[in-house]
Amino acid sequence: MKRILVTGATGQLGSELTMALRHVYGDDNVVAAGHRRQHDADLLQSGPCCSLDVRDATSLQEVANQYRVDTIFHLASVLSAVAEQNPQLAWEINMGGLHKVLEGARQYGWAVFFPSSIGAFGPSTPLENTPQVTIQRPNTIYGITKLAGELLCDYYHHRFGVDVRGLRLPGLISYKTPPGGGTTDYAVEIFYSAITEGRYVCFLKSDTRLDMMYMPDAIRSAIMLMEADGECLIHRNAYNVTAMNFTPRELAVQIRTFIPGFSIEYDIDPVRQAIADSWPRYMDDSAARSEWGWEPRYDLAATTTEMLARLAVKLGKP
Repeated sequence: MKRILVTGATGQLGSELTMALRHVYGDDNVVAAGHRRQHDADLLQSGPCCSLDVRDATSLQEVANQYRVDTIFHLASVLSAVAEQNPQLAWEINMGGLHKVLEGARQYGWAVFFPSSIGAFGPSTPLENTPQVTIQRPNTIYGITKLAGELLCDYYHHRFGVDVRGLRLPGLISYKTPPGGGTTDYAVEIFYSAITEGRYVCFLKSDTRLDMMYMPDAIRSAIMLMEADGECLIHRNAYNVTAMNFTPRELAVQIRTFIPGFSIEYDIDPVRQAIADSWPRYMDDSAARSEWGWEPRYDLAATTTEMLARLAVKLGKP
């Protein structure tokens, strides 16, 4: 049975992935690590938790030794919009933390999962049907750290034999965890506003098309990749994965099928709009499909249906 450490376990992806990993591998075999002192009740009550600064190699090794860790899902990261506000901190955490994890993996034989992002591309990348292997010239600090992370993971695999695998994730949509400073966060905020106010003011233009994925698909893709036979993996790292693509206008139309009076307005944030314009509209994820059987389960209609139903219960607005 695997013994797993999840860094960034209190974040949007980490909080839900940790619970899913505990369901698969057993509560006591998955350690939730975060830099914050406060973990939510589900994480605290269902399995071991600890505070951890991923930039501290000694603390990382101590936690791994204490819990006899053999696999790390390294999710600790500063997200796109927040990273632009503090690029120095973003570099320290996104790159410094990854380097500490990979060094530990080299020394102690840990397997590593590293999530990259559509942010690792850039304005010169083909925006439509973005290939698995293509030009990558990101112009944000978040994208730069993700691209550098992809290359560093490849290096540690080829140079030292570290079993490191990863995905290029699109925007993630979840009803469980509030948005955390990403450019695609409008696709979460809009559902909250639709239920509570019947209207939403979007910070991206109405025709901004981006790749998206509902959280259960993102969780399943990460677990599938780490369970895949390594002999079948050609790329191993930074697989394009996606489930759907849409614009704010199209999402609003879908929401109106459930909330007919819902309205959307636009107050463009130039920083986040510039970031979004540099990202792919939709990726080619055929490598993930052919090498380890990736296939999403949620499209826009299914995601909208579930998000509105789940949030209505969560917000007490049935």
